[in-house]
This record gives sequence, structure tokens and C-alpha cells, in this order.
Amino acid sequence: MKLTIGPGALVAAAFIGPGTVTACTLAGANYGFALLWALVFATVATIILQSMAARLGVGARLGLGEALMRGAGNPVFKIVIGGLVIAALGLGNAAYEAGNLSGGALGLDAILGSEDPARFRLIVLVLAGLAGLTLLIGEYKFLERLLVVLVTIMALAFAISALLVRPDIGRMIQGLVPSIPDEPRGLLTAIALIGTTIVPYNLFLHAATARKRWEAGDATSVQEAVSDTGISVGLGGLISILILSTAAASLFGQGLEISSANDMALAIEPTYGVAARYLVGVGLLAAGFTSTVTAPMATAYALTEIIGRPSGKGHGVVYKGIALGILVIGTLVSLSGIRPVDVIFIAQIANGVLLPIIAGSLLFAMNRKSLLGDHTNGLLANVLGGAVVLISLLIGARLVLSEIGVWP
Repeated sequence: MKLTIGPGALVAAAFIGPGTVTACTLAGANYGFALLWALVFATVATIILQSMAARLGVGARLGLGEALMRGAGNPVFKIVIGGLVIAALGLGNAAYEAGNLSGGALGLDAILGSEDPARFRLIVLVLAGLAGLTLLIGEYKFLERLLVVLVTIMALAFAISALLVRPDIGRMIQGLVPSIPDEPRGLLTAIALIGTTIVPYNLFLHAATARKRWEAGDATSVQEAVSDTGISVGLGGLISILILSTAAASLFGQGLEISSANDMALAIEPTYGVAARYLVGVGLLAAGFTSTVTAPMATAYALTEIIGRPSGKGHGVVYKGIALGILVIGTLVSLSGIRPVDVIFIAQIANGVLLPIIAGSLLFAMNRKSLLGDHTNGLLANVLGGAVVLISLLIGARLVLSEIGVWP
């Protein structure tokens, strides 16, 4: 078996977006290292679920959307499942896309050192144009290589910024003990951290791209896909931890009002120098662009599978039409004047609530021998996957119940 980095890097590129940077910044600035455990849980859970998606794509030669439709059986169930996926991904990713574009623009604002509304709108349009060209002309191999490079840039930028602020290792270790701060937004922030890492649409993206990357579908290919997942998603989780640690070490307890990574970049400059602002800005810009490309990709893969016209079977026009549609809607929302931080944060909370539904559907598909044959889940995979679904369900349920006043 050879070490291959591929679709797993696309997954990392997708979840290390402005939502991750914003949620991690707010968590670190407001609660220090107290919610670090949520990122560790989310990273492990993501590796478990994404490994299943990779095995589905390579071993069964199926996208998650196709597997769900085949497993539904009854036409009524197919309509219900298809409707849920279309609503969740089609509408949800359009909102995410707005946050991705806004986040990338905020990153460039941080580099330039000031916010200018007219310049912000121009940056959004430029990023949208570049993403549109990438989606139109980029073949899978090109997209994979581009996103691997951008993930590497993000990793370096946030690693160096963390080194500059020198986080307290002892406090980081204490943050691995699960607890939720008493402040009203503590639970929301914990769910946002989980929701920004375990992204439902990434399960569709991973299965589809793994099928493209490993055409043989043999046992060796499955092992390579799982290895790629562990390394790439693990790196993505480390980036999230570095972002939270940077904010916790430099901003927690300072009494500063922080609403975005842009604020963090500007706030740490007086103490740690202009290089710190540039590093955070570059990381946020790269995060915005990678997610701007991957969110439409994932939506297009999922919806073409649901409607029975997967992109790999001569229906590239439908795939590109859906991807560009998501990009256009996201661009319009981003230009509408809605505060980008609000768009990003609300989207991450919704993601955390949606997660148990999609993860449960994946777990169901991974136990169907008619779909996967010898590549179905074993006992350990089912136990781990079931635990992730259960914990995610409990966290989401507590969020809903606390909002209606049933659970304090």
C-alpha cells in the first residue's frame, strides 16, 4: 500500500473554512481552552465518518446520494430522503457559500489592515469569479492538487501564528476535559465547533471524489483511501486546534470585543507584530477560497446523485450548473449586507443539528451487504459510528430543548 493524499485533503479544505476560523476564534477568545475537547471529539468523529464515506465510494463504487436512494426502496421514502438532502444541501450550502466568500474577503481585509465596504464587495466578486472559473475548467486532478496546496498554506499560516503567541500547554491539557461554560452562548459555541468540523456535505463529497480517485475499487485502494482520510482530516483538526489556541493565548481575558478572525488579526498586531496579522489574514483568505470551491462541488455531487444523473456518467453539464447556481446564490447573499459572521455562525449551528440525520443515514448504508458486499462495517466501525451519531444527537437535542426552555 502506498501513501496517497487526495480526497481526504478536499474534506480538510472544505471544513477548514471561514466557519471553522470564526467558531474557533470565538471559542478561544470567549472561553480560553475550555472547549478544546469539542474540537478533539469532532476531529475523531470526522475521521470515523469520513472513512466510512471513503469506503463507500471506493469499495461499493457509489456516492452517498446513490446509496441512500438505493437503500430507500419504497418510492415514498425516496421522495422524502431526496427532499431532505436537496433542502439540507441545496439551501444550506448556498448559505455556507455566502459565509465562505465573506470570510475570504475578511481575510484580505485583515491583510490590508482596514475594512472598506466597497472594497469588500469587490473582493467577494473577484473570489466568486475565480471560484467559478475553477469549477468550470478544473478537472478533478487539478482541483485536488490546488486544494492540497491551499490546505498546506493554511496549516503553515496558523501554525506559525500559534507559535508567535505561545499558548500555555498546561491549560491546553485542561481543555481536553469535557465541560461547557455556563455563559449562555457556551453550548452554542460547542455545537458550532462540532458542526464546523463534522460537515454533513463532506460525506457526499468524500464518497464521490474517492470513487474518482481510486477506480480499481480493490482492498488495497480501500486501505489507501482510509489512510488518506486519517492523515488529511487529522491535519485539518490540528489546524482548528491551532486557531483556537492562538485566540485563547492572545485574546482570552483581555476584555476585547471579538466577532471574527479579522478582529483577532487586528487585535494581536500591537503585541505580536504585523506578521501575526498577515498570517491570520492569509489563513482566513485561503480558508475562504477552498470552501468556496468545495461547497458547490459537494452540493453538485449530492444532488446529481439524488436525481439519478451523477457527474461521472456523461452529465457534467448538470453538475456544473448546480455548482455554479450555489456559487451565484452565495455571492448574492454575501453582497446583501448581512453580517458575514452571523451567516457563518448560524450555519455552523444548523450543521450541528443536521449532522445526526446524515450520519445515521450513512451508518445505515454502510451495513447493507447488497450495496457494499465485503466492505460493510464491522463491529468496531458500527460501535464507533453509532457513538458519534448518539453523541451528536444528544448535543443537538440539548440545543433545541434549551432554546425552548425545557433544558437549562
